[in-house]
Amino acid sequence: MKKLTCIVCPNGCSLTVLADGDSVRVTGNQCKRGEQFAKEELFHPMRTICTTVRTEFAAAPVLPVRVSAEIPKDRIKDVMEEINRVVIKEPVGRGDVVIADVLGLGVDVIATSSLLRYLKEEEKI
Repeated sequence: MKKLTCIVCPNGCSLTVLADGDSVRVTGNQCKRGEQFAKEELFHPMRTICTTVRTEFAAAPVLPVRVSAEIPKDRIKDVMEEINRVVIKEPVGRGDVVIADVLGLGVDVIATSSLLRYLKEEEKI
């Protein structure tokens, strides 16, 4: 038995998941999406990452980034290690790819700010 709080909709249902072999029973959900969420969370939990990467620019020593899609929960540490290796040396903007296809997961790490481009235009970097 596993207890979860559904995050799919604003209801925040308290779910109880009973798994017995191939059979999974979900209770407490007010909609079908809660049942699907519980099954995915039980067998293949996915997460998103929002963090920062270092830059070479004193005016903006870090830049916010995120993954372009969810990644397997058990790969968060590996992806963070890859992100922590990056140092941005060129001005990038929101949506620009910082790491393409990180760890072969089919997900990019993208910039979520155009601060470096703005500073470049203002000649502050």
